[in-house]
This record gives sequence, structure tokens and C-alpha cells, in this order.
Amino acid sequence: MSAAAGRMERVVDGFARRLVAWRHPLSVLFFAMTVFFGWSATRVQLDPGFLKLIPIEHPYMRTMMDYMRDFSGANTLLVNVRWKGEGEIYNKPFMDALQKTTDEVFFIPGINRTKVSSIFTPSTYYIEITEDGFNGAPVVPPRYSGQPEELEEIRKNVRLSGQIGLLVANDLKAAMIRADLQDYDPSKGQEGQRVDYWEVQARLSEIRGRFENPNKYVYKMKADSGPFKAGETVLEGFVDYGPLLRFNSFKVLKTAEGADGAESYTLRGDELDVEIVKNPEFNPDIEVNVIGFARLLGDVIMGLLGVFAFFALAFVITLALLFGYTRSLKLTLVAMVVALLPVLWLVGILPMIGFGVDPMSILVPFLIFSIGVSHAVQMTNAWRQEVVAGASANDASRAAFSKLFIPGAVALLTNALGFAVIMFIDIPIVKELGITACLGVLLMIVTNKMILPICLTHVKLEDYCRRHSLKPESALMVAIWRGIARCAEPRIAVGIFAVTLALLAGSAVMSRNLVIGDSGDGVPELHADSRYNRDNRQIAKSYDIGTDVLTVIVEAKEFEGESCLHYDVISTIDKFELYLRGVHGVQSVLSVAGIGRLIISAFSEGNPRWRALPRSQAGLSAGSKAFDPNLGFNNEGCKAIQVLIFTRGHDGQTVAHVIAEIKRFIADHPVQGVNMRLASGNVGVMAATNEAVAEAEETMLLAIFGALAVLCLLTFRSLKATLCVLVPLTIVSIFCNALMALLGIGLKVATLPVIALGVGVGVDYGIYLFERIQHDMRDGRNFQDAFYEAMRTRGTAAVFTAITMSVAVGTWTLSALKFQGDMGLLLSFMFLVNMIGAVCLLPALGAWFFKASAKAAA
Repeated sequence: MSAAAGRMERVVDGFARRLVAWRHPLSVLFFAMTVFFGWSATRVQLDPGFLKLIPIEHPYMRTMMDYMRDFSGANTLLVNVRWKGEGEIYNKPFMDALQKTTDEVFFIPGINRTKVSSIFTPSTYYIEITEDGFNGAPVVPPRYSGQPEELEEIRKNVRLSGQIGLLVANDLKAAMIRADLQDYDPSKGQEGQRVDYWEVQARLSEIRGRFENPNKYVYKMKADSGPFKAGETVLEGFVDYGPLLRFNSFKVLKTAEGADGAESYTLRGDELDVEIVKNPEFNPDIEVNVIGFARLLGDVIMGLLGVFAFFALAFVITLALLFGYTRSLKLTLVAMVVALLPVLWLVGILPMIGFGVDPMSILVPFLIFSIGVSHAVQMTNAWRQEVVAGASANDASRAAFSKLFIPGAVALLTNALGFAVIMFIDIPIVKELGITACLGVLLMIVTNKMILPICLTHVKLEDYCRRHSLKPESALMVAIWRGIARCAEPRIAVGIFAVTLALLAGSAVMSRNLVIGDSGDGVPELHADSRYNRDNRQIAKSYDIGTDVLTVIVEAKEFEGESCLHYDVISTIDKFELYLRGVHGVQSVLSVAGIGRLIISAFSEGNPRWRALPRSQAGLSAGSKAFDPNLGFNNEGCKAIQVLIFTRGHDGQTVAHVIAEIKRFIADHPVQGVNMRLASGNVGVMAATNEAVAEAEETMLLAIFGALAVLCLLTFRSLKATLCVLVPLTIVSIFCNALMALLGIGLKVATLPVIALGVGVGVDYGIYLFERIQHDMRDGRNFQDAFYEAMRTRGTAAVFTAITMSVAVGTWTLSALKFQGDMGLLLSFMFLVNMIGAVCLLPALGAWFFKASAKAAA
């Protein structure tokens, strides 16, 4: 044994003795900390937000933020009202529904009311050419009352307005409301207040439920409570608010007096009686489709509530498997409680550091629990072996701590590094995920390496567990361990290398098909048959503009007066629009140039021969109506002009191709004084996110494997040992990329952390095994015998925890959310295959790296 290793063992032994000696005051301290963090955990809140999901420092997003006040951003809501009855939309029931829906969208908290568009908003008007010149007015008359003659007038006005395919469906069976949602509600004071996405989700559900739900729900107080009286109606609506009442406060929509509530009150479901009455506004001929970030986020949050069910299921599965492994109810309960402690502590810390729970971080406690069980199993297994060998509970705790503190602490530090490197992805929600998970793992060093040994000093092993542990190993288990130990024979190792290289070659080829970004149609966070994706498909097929938009901002700040009246500016935009129409993946393009040509041709009775852009300012002024800032294509003076590019999808390949073509045009067509900047719109956000992910992938992998290499070198003081631990992890990472390509799972924000998490957690198996191997080799055993002993003492626990974690995380595949199911599947795969790599490939590598030591021992 080296002097450094001896010193380290003496330090650990001394710490173990003090830990057991001071267990009583430490127990009081840890109990007080648990009570405090438990109280703090009651203050944690949901904290979703649009800006948290985007790489705000990316150049595309800086462009979007610079012009957020002038143009629509990416946080757009589309509410489509569809008529399923006979005829077209020009009937009173539909028009009344559209008018009411427009008003309700207008008053959603956080909506930018200057950017709400439908045929009922004054900004939507028509222009016609008459004998007296141009005539224009709003599409819907200001004093609309639903009379037949007014409906015919609206039909005519819609046709003249050019809104068919934009705000009115091509088949004239639907009409749309478009609105921009801001992260801060400007109506709440000068600085604004953070938009409550939970409330926005409730309002959108109300809009849909008003016409689609045959029932209306009336909530009344069961007893006096604060400002409410027993029997008073505090909330009524067209959707069941039960889940909302259970998990969040709500704004009182209507009281018994009919006044709108001004404050937010938290009420539990058991404080209210719900009365179900007939919905007088229900109309089976009307369907409401809603898409947009706020609606998606609401569906994701509702789906994530199922995490609690998965957590309970995983808890029960882990409990049963752990009892079957330990055959001790006391050890099982102690391990499970200690595994839950870092989860409770972490949730309690979140409000203290200003964090909440968002769609990604809500999965972190689940992972922390699984990792906690893994380390608790190793500690309780070592303690049980000592007790069965005749040690007291105190001595067994000291021995277990001494044996496992170094490999356990190193393994937890590697777990923390796995989470920490996720922060290389420059997206706030991912950085929060990394910080949260890293904190949780570091807390585990206290709970699993200090609290668990203290708890074990108070445990008396059951007699039936002791008798079971004293039984000699079955012939089957001995045969299994002997068979696995043969992986450490050079001859068998060659076969393992051949199989691994064959799988690696196939995986490398398959990995080339891995897409960065989304894969397939619809939003990948939800399953294809979800209501959101069905709504998305309905809107996409009904309108020309589609649901995926990319915006390019054309800056023309150096030109005097109205920049759109300068031919160099408008001609560049016109050429850009024409170029994009020929790009694969582009559905349509809208810009001031195209609209200007139409208006200019109108002065010549609409003759298409005159649909051109004059080279003089006087000629261009004929189309100046196209440059009206109220149309939303440019700001005052045309100093900034947006070009709207509607794509045929948002899969990673389509987005990358369109972005590349735009960059090519910008590089090939420089114009003095004109600056074209990417990008806004939901496709712009996806492009920025995809580029951030692609940029972070290599950096993240280099960082985690580099950090793991340093830690392993410091722990084992051997390059060969480091390679034995890291090579299987590297190969499994490539296997995971191949699996993603095979299943059509894109590399994106939700899946990129999987590699880091899988590597950070999977390295535990190799560290625990090799630490024991190295210890036995120092005592004179050859590598094969040392590996056999490591499998007997720690291999069982490693295999058990890998299977348990895979099964527990695998329950996510039952989720209503596709991205959660994908993460569960990939993590289960990496946990399981990393374990196989640790028990098969690691000894095969060691058989050749340490062949000389095996001969010397012989």
C-alpha cells in the first residue's frame, strides 16, 4: 500500500470514529435541519417561463429581444374557432362565438393588447378599388349585431381583405385569433408583474370549455373561510378546476355578487363543494383549437403532475426489490428514508435560493431519490456483512463508512460533475436543472455518508435476515460470479472486445443519423395523439401561413426618411422573398415588398404587369400603405422591417437547411446600409436552441470525461485503472446516440442532459468495483481473483441498484409526456448498459492492462 493511500485510510478511519462517537449531537443537528428544510419546502412554487427556455445570449435571441416591442416574438398564441356545422362561418352562432373568444383572449393576463388580431379587431380591414378611388374599413362593422345583411357584408369584406388563409381558413370553416403573450404583464404597474402561466392555462381552458364542455362547474364554500361565507360562489367556469385548486392558488373569477375578485386566495379542494350545472353556451358545432407556448406549458405541467404517481410507483417497486435483496425490513426502511432526505432538503433549499419548480427540474427529485437508493444499498450491504461477521452495530457502521466513504464520495462527486457540466448549455432552464441536481447530489454526501451510518448504529438486524445472510452462497450464485469473473481472462476478453467493436461500429454508423433538434411533426414534448398536436395539425392544414414561423429583421437605419421608399432597401427584401420561395421547407413568405407590389398594381386596376417595384421614391410611395406600422411588418420610418417565413415543419433538418440558405443569401447579397439579422418566431427560437445544443454537446462531453479522468486518476493513481472505468462509459454514450437515432429521438434540450446524467451516474459501478479490485491487488491477489472478490462483495449491490434504477426510471415511459418518456427510456438504457459495461468490459480491459501483475502473482 502506498504512503498516500495509507494516510487517506487513516484520515477516513479517524473521521468514522468521531462520527460514531458524536452520533447523538449530530442526530439532533440533522433532525433540526430536516424539520427546517421540510418547513421551507412548503414554500416552493411552480416557476415556468418562456424566457427560461431560450438561449437568451444567442445572437438570434438578442435580435428577438431587441425588437420585442416592435414585432411579434416567439411567444404567440393561436386560438382557432372552427365551425363543424353545415355551411361556412358566416352565421350568427359562429360569429358570436368568435367575437366572445376575441374579447376573452384580449383580456388574458400578459397579452400584448396591441398585437391581438382577428376579423373582429379594428386593425383588420379591407381595401377595395371603386370608381371613386380606394375604399377601406374594418372587416367587421363597428356596430355588428349579427343581422343577415351584416353577415353578407362580412363575407364580402373578408374576401377583399386578403385574410383568407391568414385569419380565415382556406375552406371558410374557421377563423383565428392571433395574440402575443409577454413574460411580464404591463397592466400590473409600470414595471409589470411576472405572468402566471398557471392562470393563463386556466383562461385558455375556459375559452375552450365555454363551447365544448356541456357542463358548467360552480364552486361554493363549505364553511366560512376568510373573506368568503359558507355557500358563497367563489369560482365558476366551464372546466373542472379540481387539479388547479389542489396545486396552486387561483384568482377569484366571480363571487356571489358578480364582482371580479381583486386578490388571489389559496383554497383546497376539500374546502369547496362543486355543483355541476348545464352549460348554456355549449355548442356541438363549434370546436376551439389552441396552440402556443402558454398552452403547451400548461399541458406539460398537467402531464408532469403524473410524476407524483410515477414517484409513488417507483417507491413501491424499489421498496419491494430492496426488501427482497436485504431480507430486512429495518434496513429497507432506513435506506428508503435516507434516500428521501436529500430530496426533502433540496426542495427546501429551492425557495431559499430563489428557484422554483419548472417542467425540467421537477424530474430532479426523482433522479436524486434513485441515486440515493443506489448508494444506500452499498452502505447497508457493507454494514450487514460486518454485523453478520460478528461486529456490533457501532463497529459495523465504522467499518462500512471506512470502506465506502472514498469510493462513495468520489462517485457522488462524479454524479455532481455530470449535472454541473449541463450548465454549459446556455439556456436558463437547463442551468437551473444543473444547479438543482448538483446541489441534490452534494447533499447526498451528508445524508448517505453521514446520516445513514448514524442511523445504522441504532438498528438491530433481524434474526431471519441474519440466518439468511449466514447461509452459504448457492451453487448457482457461485457459478454466476465465476462465469462473470471469466471476463477477466485474456482469452475471453478478446471475444468481448470483438463483440464490443462490432456493436461500436454499427452504433457509430447509426449515430450519423442523429438529428439535432426536433424530429417529426408536432411538438415533441407531447405524444402525436395529444390534443395539442391534434390542434396543431388542424390549424396547419387550414391556413396558408402554418404554425411554424421564422422572422428575419432587416435593419435600414442609415437611410433618410422612410427607409421603405428607398429602392435599395425594398429591392433587397423583394429579392430575399423571391429567393426564399424556392427554398425547400419554406411554405410561404410575407413581407412589405410583396404587399407593396400588390398595392402598386391596384393603382393600375390590379393588372399583374404593374405588380413591380418602381425605382423612384415617388413611384414607391404609391405602395406606402404596405409600410403602415399597424400592419406589423415594420416600425416607424421602416428602420426595422420583418420578413415572415412560414416553414413546412420544425424538425431539426428543415430548420438547419432554411437557416443555412438565409445565411447564404445574406453573404451573397450585401447592400450598403442594410443589415439582415436572424431571427425570431418559434422557428427562430428552435434554431437558436439547436445551435446552442450542438455547440454545448462537444464541450459538455469533453468537460465531463475530462473531469472524470482527473477524479479517477486522483483516486486510483493509475492511468490503466482510469481507462478501465472510462472506456465503457464512452462506448455506452455512443450506443445511446445510436438508440436515439434508431427511435427518432432528436438531440435537444430535454435529451442532451441524458448523456451527462447517464455517464455521471453510471461511473458509480466502475468506481465501487475498481476501488475494491485495487485494494485486493495491493494485498497480493491477481486481477482475476480481485475482480471475483469485488463482484462477490460489491457486484451484487451494483447489479441490484442498476436494475432497480432502470426499472424505477423506466416508469417514466408510461407518462403522458413524450419527452419525459424519452428521458426515462434513455436513462434506463444507460443505467443498465453502463452496469453491463462495468461487469464485462471493465474486467476485459483489466485482464490485458494488468496481465503482468497477474503473472507475477502466479
